[in-house]
This record gives sequence, structure tokens and C-alpha cells, in this order.
Amino acid sequence: MEGPAKEAKHVTEAVYPRLLHAGDTCVVVEFGDTIDMAVNSRMQALKERLSHSGLSCIRELIPTYRSVAVYFDPDAVDPKRFLNMLEEMSRSEGTSSAERTTGVVIPVCYGGEFGPDIANVAAHTGLTEDEIVRRHAGTDCYCYMLGFTPGFAYLGGMDETLATPRLKEPREKIPTGSVGVAGKQTGIYPIESPGGWQLIGRTPLRMFDPRRSAPTVIEAGMWVRFRPVDRAEYDRLAALANKGAVVVARLTRESRPEERKRT
Repeated sequence: MEGPAKEAKHVTEAVYPRLLHAGDTCVVVEFGDTIDMAVNSRMQALKERLSHSGLSCIRELIPTYRSVAVYFDPDAVDPKRFLNMLEEMSRSEGTSSAERTTGVVIPVCYGGEFGPDIANVAAHTGLTEDEIVRRHAGTDCYCYMLGFTPGFAYLGGMDETLATPRLKEPREKIPTGSVGVAGKQTGIYPIESPGGWQLIGRTPLRMFDPRRSAPTVIEAGMWVRFRPVDRAEYDRLAALANKGAVVVARLTRESRPEERKRT
């Protein structure tokens, strides 16, 4: 005997972009439900338009992988009018200027004392340490967002053969400039902090310095390429960085990531 008939469920597919109210002073604009470069690019473009809009009612913009939270002063603008304007701006096509520009090349000294977990990554992936370096530096990565600590860039697009879980026991202190792997992402610790990513190298660059006009080397929406360097080159660049020099090479349009051979 058949059981009672199940009521059909009607699932309404979300239409993006969509605006979600988060109280009386915040609206979250979503552009998708996945971690995707195209979704992130549209979010970055809206954030940039809002940042340069001159709207005094906007208090703060907080971006994520796929959305941006817009905090505003309801006493400084008519909320309904602001929402209509926000919806219109969110539907405008375009990409962020950070994505349209080039990107940065980050020097990294891999392995040894700078990469204490590269052996863990090798054991997990079955790759040699030299192959890990080659693959990590052989694919350009995209910065989806900054978070966790000031200037910490969450980078996607890493060669997926390097994917390795986080450490079971996070470290209490990770040295400034450490380059790590966690799952399918890679990132750089801009300041000394706790963390559980697998450390495979270190950059001599100061990734975050609040005294600079542009405190962070990497911005959301930018491309990043890693360049292996030996210890001598690391020490030379570190000495320059300690004197306040910002030794950062820029990617050119001729070497855009989509045109670079991925191996």
C-alpha cells in the first residue's frame, strides 16, 4: 500500500543580484551563491562604484567572496530611494579597476625554515617539494577578498593538485610574510598571527604597513603571481623592505593570467 502522497515542493531559484535587508542600517547585495571569479568581479565593481559615489550616507562597505554589505545612515537619506539606487547600481555591468589593471609578483623563498610544512604538502599530494614550488609559482591566483587580519589576501585559482587540509593544531604564532596552503586556497600572512595553514614559504615583502598611503600590497580583485627566489635574494629584498622600500613587480597586460599557460 502506498503511503500518503508527498506535497510537491516548489523551490524558487534565487535571482541575482539580490538585495537582502540586515536591519535598518544595512543591506547585503548578493551576486551569487558560489565562489566564482565572475561573481566576485561584479561584487568588486559595485563596491568600487559605491566607494567613489560621493554618497555621504554610506558608512561602511564590507565585501565577501560573493556579496557586499552596505551600511548606511537612514537619517541621511530616504531608505526607499537609497535601495532603489542601490539596486540599479548593482545591475550595472562592469569590472573593478583592480581587475582591469595588472597585478603583482610576489617573491617567495620556499621550503627550509621558511616552509616548515612543505613536507606535509608533499606527503599529502604525492608531489616532490620541487614540483610543489613549480606548481605553486606556475599558476596565477586571484584575490577574492581581504580578511582575518589586515591585508590577509584569500587567493583562489591555485593549482588544485596542491590542495592540502589545514593543520590539525593551529600555530599560536606564524611569522610575517609566511605563504600557506589551506584546501584549494593559498595566502600570505601579512602580520604575525595565529593560524592553521600549511606553510610552504615566505616572502620578504612587507605585505601590510599602515604607514603607507596604500597599506596593503594586494587588493581584492587583483591577480597574484609567485616568483621563487633563493635565500640570498630573499635577504637582499628583506633588507630593502626593512628600509621602507616597496619592491613589488607588476604584472603587465601582455602577461595576463588568462593568457598564461597553466601546468
